[in-house]
Amino acid sequence: MSNDEAANLAAANLAVVRRYAEAWEKGDLAAIVACYHDDFTLHYGGAHSLAGTHAGKPAALAALAEFSKRTGRKLVAILDVMAGQERAVVIAREHFDNGALIADVERVLVYRIADGLLRECWLHDADQPLIDRLLAVS
Repeated sequence: MSNDEAANLAAANLAVVRRYAEAWEKGDLAAIVACYHDDFTLHYGGAHSLAGTHAGKPAALAALAEFSKRTGRKLVAILDVMAGQERAVVIAREHFDNGALIADVERVLVYRIADGLLRECWLHDADQPLIDRLLAVS
């Protein structure tokens, strides 16, 4: 791959992840969902009931919805977006309040992009034990 091709691919991936981040900041659920590939797969780390791989857009969306319901999560800020030839990244700060625990946590979402859409995500929390506790008490 030439340097120009690599730069073009990175720019295209950055445009995809920026579109997603902007929709997330606006709270535009329809636009967020439209950013996901039909074969979207979510890899959730941790030692909680939602940890694991959620393959397919419906399964991934169901896991995300359940996580939101159980943690009362709200986006505080998109801290950064970046992309290369193979991956794109969003660094976000989210606020959690499930009635028993309240906290802000930075999260790193690493995406693989295909067909101009988010195809796969690996989610990494700065405080995984806290996330596990949030889900254990909800």
